[in-house]
Amino acid sequence: MKKSLLAGVALSFAMTGAAYAEIVIAVAGPMTGQYASFGEQMKAGAEQAVADINDAGGVNGEMLRLEVGDDACDPKQAVAVANQFAGSGVVFVAGHFCSGSSIPASNVYAEEGIIQISPASTNPAFTDERPGPGVYRVCGRDDQQGAVAGQFLMDNFGDKKVAFVHDKTAYGKGLADATMAAYEAAGGTPALYEAYTAGEKDYTALVSKLKQEGIDVLYVGGYHTEAGLMARQMREQGMDTVLVSGDALVTDEYWAITGEAGEGTLMTFSPDPRKNEVAKPVVDALLAAGKTAEGYALYTYAAIQAWTDAVEAAGSTDYDAVVSALDDGTFETVLGTLEFDEKGDVTLPGYVFYEWKDGQYGYLEE
Repeated sequence: MKKSLLAGVALSFAMTGAAYAEIVIAVAGPMTGQYASFGEQMKAGAEQAVADINDAGGVNGEMLRLEVGDDACDPKQAVAVANQFAGSGVVFVAGHFCSGSSIPASNVYAEEGIIQISPASTNPAFTDERPGPGVYRVCGRDDQQGAVAGQFLMDNFGDKKVAFVHDKTAYGKGLADATMAAYEAAGGTPALYEAYTAGEKDYTALVSKLKQEGIDVLYVGGYHTEAGLMARQMREQGMDTVLVSGDALVTDEYWAITGEAGEGTLMTFSPDPRKNEVAKPVVDALLAAGKTAEGYALYTYAAIQAWTDAVEAAGSTDYDAVVSALDDGTFETVLGTLEFDEKGDVTLPGYVFYEWKDGQYGYLEE
């Protein structure tokens, strides 16, 4: 296995007669497909992190080289990407985005001795059932997000009809189930619970059923593309139902789909990292380059920061040494100060609510 091999990948170049070493790392996510906006966020964050680290002298005197893997949020493609990384000498992966991709890919990384830190995969099983000690995330978990969302639904819509729908994915179903469980624990009774098929363009049948049932609030466990279509189609049928969802709506593409129909949409996400003072230089650099700083761009940047600090503390990219450093270390990142617990979950502030207004999302003012 790779963990038993020499750490890092040394590449010799005949430039001015000298040789220098590179460390190959990677970012993996949906670079194409209907969730490509999130891949764009991750790629932007990863490229900026690598550029900043290399400009500062690299890692233990070695430069980073970034590979980009496209899994299109497909589990089989994610495994293929993971195997490709293993064959390319990758020692660390910031990825994947979808939990349904991160979980199967983690088996490959654990077997090959590759550190994996996901910026975005929130399904509890990703760390609860991790196949090896080198699997981490810098985002929260669906049970944490669901607890906040479920209590919020009860507190704010306790006398309303609340429906829960999900897209059958590890992320979407997991989030909907966690939110509904918290809602029920708080005393709520779901008016409807159904699954829908991701990737479709017409949700008229589902929307008609929601209208017939008199649903006041629709909780969507899924991604922005389908949620956006539901919001738009509900308004087209004259419904004023409030759409509530999770962190997969943190992309401007949501509003591009909904237009004014997205006004008032509520969603949970961690405190906006763009507002962190320590993140300002990174945000400014991304925006100056015409790249996005929204959503998971800074989470990807932070994943690479944490790994870099661990490698420097370990003195090498040796798998076991870096795992030990990640387990024991405290890391200063664009997200703030973070540590990892015994499962590989991160200690960061919890989830808060946002509202879409005038084409942008911002903190909900209650």
